[in-house]
Amino acid sequence: MTQKLRVLIVDNQVRARTSLKALLGAWHEIEEVREAANGIEAVQLAEEIQPDLILMDGRMPGINGFDATRLIKARWPRIRIIILSMYPEFEVEALSAGADAFVSKSELPDRLRETLGTFLTDQDKS
Repeated sequence: MTQKLRVLIVDNQVRARTSLKALLGAWHEIEEVREAANGIEAVQLAEEIQPDLILMDGRMPGINGFDATRLIKARWPRIRIIILSMYPEFEVEALSAGADAFVSKSELPDRLRETLGTFLTDQDKS
């Protein structure tokens, strides 16, 4: 049986978080979805709930998604992080920060689901 994922969505825009949460709620692979509005909350919730996966916006005020990714990966390397951004040119920075994947917000939801699928497959192997 495939383990379901506990997901943390991090984005400073409420509409982006709400849309992602609605999308993930329709996927049977997802067990729980929590939300954070910035990088500081992301680090705090990563410690508190230890999610399997974080969907992190790259650009946010305060601690941006790249810096939050570095902090989280340094403390909890098993937490998977996908950086989401409207700017495809941020992919190199996202991966350099330690993100496990990068998905452009302009891509279809199927691309995000494919990426989640690779994480589920990896979990089944461990």
